[in-house]
Amino acid sequence: MTTKHVLIIDDEPDICELIEITLTRMGLKTQSAQNLTDARILLKSESFDLCLTDMRLPDGTGIELVEHVQKNYPDLPIAVITAHGNMETAVKALKAGAFDFVSKPVDIQLLRSLVSAATMLPEKDSALEKASTTITGDSPVVKDLLDQVAKLARSQAPVFIQGESGAGKERIARMIHEQGARSAAPFVPINCGAIPAELMESEFFGHVKGSFTGATTDKQGLFQAANGGTLFLDEIAELPLHMQVKLLRSVQEKAIRPIGTQHEVPVDVRILSASHKDLVELVKNGLFRKDLYYRINVIELNVPGLRERAADIPAIAQQIIQTLATKSGLQKAPELDQSALDALMAYPFPGNVRELENIMERALAMADGDTISQDDLFLNQANYTEDPQYNEPQNTAGDTTGIDLAGTEKNAIMQALEQTRWNKTAAAKLLGLSLRQLRYRLEKLNIE
Repeated sequence: MTTKHVLIIDDEPDICELIEITLTRMGLKTQSAQNLTDARILLKSESFDLCLTDMRLPDGTGIELVEHVQKNYPDLPIAVITAHGNMETAVKALKAGAFDFVSKPVDIQLLRSLVSAATMLPEKDSALEKASTTITGDSPVVKDLLDQVAKLARSQAPVFIQGESGAGKERIARMIHEQGARSAAPFVPINCGAIPAELMESEFFGHVKGSFTGATTDKQGLFQAANGGTLFLDEIAELPLHMQVKLLRSVQEKAIRPIGTQHEVPVDVRILSASHKDLVELVKNGLFRKDLYYRINVIELNVPGLRERAADIPAIAQQIIQTLATKSGLQKAPELDQSALDALMAYPFPGNVRELENIMERALAMADGDTISQDDLFLNQANYTEDPQYNEPQNTAGDTTGIDLAGTEKNAIMQALEQTRWNKTAAAKLLGLSLRQLRYRLEKLNIE
């Protein structure tokens, strides 16, 4: 295995020596420069796997070097050393394309974690091959999205993923994680809107036994569970203000304080977050902290709604049908006919991919034979809750089978099965269902 080569740029001999010793003990080869001019010469004449630069140099700034590397050596990760507490400069460096940052005085443990992650970055093609999460489609907006994901995977910068409910924000977060240096470590998703406010601090940061009523054992928080990996904060707009303050400190200090302890515990996590709400508007209305917004939104990634990539709908729909058919034990997945494809392409999909999944599941149950037609989609019967976060479509126009869906469906199916001695074909006929429709309902109602 080839020894990794790191370029260190710092005009302070003591710091330069400390970093060199640390990296040499990690089995890395190092080379140093004291200014931007010498650094550019070395970058041009030699090959490096990582560049580590101080922010203040005699002939310029570390951000200038970040921009130079991004332009001329886009595959070379570059990290910056910032003054303690100067988050504004750190965020500026990350926005310019820096892989990550470490503050002075340099914490050796954090430095080692940063260097390990940077020097373990997989090649782009290799990262794509190993990643298990993908997004279907070859429309221009999807190709652009995939390019952005690949680029963001080669950074440790916090990313805020903006998109409508059901558009696939968590899927995109997983893709960023899987294609990056942290892919072998945990990916821990948190739905911030699903945790009761009184339990949030314990869930995020953990607690020690006896710290409050009911704390009978020590508990590890989600930050520690994600240590070395990625923490995905979904629906971050739902965090109450008191938790926003605590989250900001944890993100800035790269440390957490479990409930009941007096000391902070270092954590090494990459923060990805998402929301379907407009955080800028929430900041204006005082519902979301401005400082936290700028800290998590170092880079913003917009996930297009399904209607913005209508050309991908046929491929996505057929893929969903194949998955559902395999799960249901069908030997052959039905095909969408032209009427169904035309209807799907013209439909606005307010619930995005999540809604398409629901429609395909219903269509698979209602279709007879090997073809799904427009009539099987029931698009005009889709209904949505008032809360866009839970835009799951519901069929409110009544079921064509004549079974009352309000509460007696399971009883009707059980009676039919008992009457036919559990002959599914006979029971389906008795109920006025196709065998496929009955199998679908048996699975949905968990009837063995």
